[in-house]
Amino acid sequence: MAKKNPLADLTAYRKARGENQATFWGRFGVTQSGGSRYESGRELPTPVVMLVLAFADGLLDEMTLARLRKRASPDSAVK
Repeated sequence: MAKKNPLADLTAYRKARGENQATFWGRFGVTQSGGSRYESGRELPTPVVMLVLAFADGLLDEMTLARLRKRASPDSAVK
């Protein structure tokens, strides 16, 4: 049986996880307001699509996403 595509209904996927927008979208480096726009139909950038799908498929976990967010933050840039 094929897994349901979380991108088909982002709001339903988030709510099925029991999460608010800030928690759900924050793990992918997206603000609550950005997530709200995506849930309302704005097209997701390809990198966010890839992160959401990898997370939904169990290829990325919370710890890995947190490490990626930390490495991607402006404060961690090599100077």
